[in-house]
Amino acid sequence: MTLGQLNPGSSDAGTPGGEDPRNLANSQAAGTIDSATVNLEASIEMREIEGLSLGRIVFRRFVRHRAAMASLILLVIVVVVAFSSEGIDAFGLKLRGWWMWNFAEVPPVIHGGAPTFSLIPFNIGIHPFGQDTVGHDMFAQVMRGTQQSLMIVFVAGIVSTVIGVALGATAGYFGGWIDAVLMRVTDIVIIVPLYLIAAIVGRGVGGAGSSILAIFLGVLLWTTLARLVRGEVLALREREFVEAAKVAGASDFRIVFRHILPNTVGVIVVSATLVMSATILTEAAISFLGFGVRSPDTSLGLIISNYQSAFATRPWLFWWPGLFIVIIALTINFIGDGLRDAFDPRQRRGLTRRARAERALAVAQGRPDPVGGTK
Repeated sequence: MTLGQLNPGSSDAGTPGGEDPRNLANSQAAGTIDSATVNLEASIEMREIEGLSLGRIVFRRFVRHRAAMASLILLVIVVVVAFSSEGIDAFGLKLRGWWMWNFAEVPPVIHGGAPTFSLIPFNIGIHPFGQDTVGHDMFAQVMRGTQQSLMIVFVAGIVSTVIGVALGATAGYFGGWIDAVLMRVTDIVIIVPLYLIAAIVGRGVGGAGSSILAIFLGVLLWTTLARLVRGEVLALREREFVEAAKVAGASDFRIVFRHILPNTVGVIVVSATLVMSATILTEAAISFLGFGVRSPDTSLGLIISNYQSAFATRPWLFWWPGLFIVIIALTINFIGDGLRDAFDPRQRRGLTRRARAERALAVAQGRPDPVGGTK
């Protein structure tokens, strides 16, 4: 029997459908190599994390996420500089910082208020970020604004996380009418415009202090986390270890907090970082509109609002607070991305990407392992 008889409707010799048998063989070989590569990477990862606790595994994966580690280092530097330079004045605690000016002081205006910072030749000067029209030192203003914005971010993140986890876990575990009521409340909060509520709340409590504003922002930003936690709990409550805990006589409270929530920590941590990055943008927006932090205190959004008219003549009054808002928002987002990859068991970061690729290719081709040893 000829090849034409095998495939009479095709002018190409080969397999049915006109496919060249050499191409088919090559694709099958490529699929075999890809499968071997995946299996090899999985075995390498398993060997490297063998005997480690979950916390240690998550830590190893997180520190190998370069963007997340760089963001964490940058965020720590911003926090340390902001709180050490301007000092602390909150909750009755007053500590003087190392910077020569306070954000409320009005030194004489020099050089028209232009920044004294320069790279070539390197010089910081006494007003590296410049001065406003009155004479306030902008470095002190920006550092105080960064303090307030960071405080609002972390307080709002904690409050929203507590509310979201509590409501989401309760709705997911008990179900029924409890789930229906809590999710309808969540839907109502979601459909109301966030900035409208934040502006109304900020108008009422902005003068009472940034800590009160932070708590109210946390009360408004829990909905996404509650939905995510509810979904995770719905899946986990049907697992065997939950049934075993019920048979052993464990209370609902113990089952939720000792058995279910520890298995949702990845979702909780990642969602909390996303809420925190959204909080600083929300605070900056409502402060820019005049509904957030009020004078004589300041925040990054309020600084931008106060000096928006000077953008054409004194752009440094606008650049520095905007830069710090972007830095804080991006670093928190990258840290959340690194935590998501670290908690995801499908992510393999036991070896560097190049090392995994070289080892897989070497083993597939039967060559000595370039990373170490012969497989």
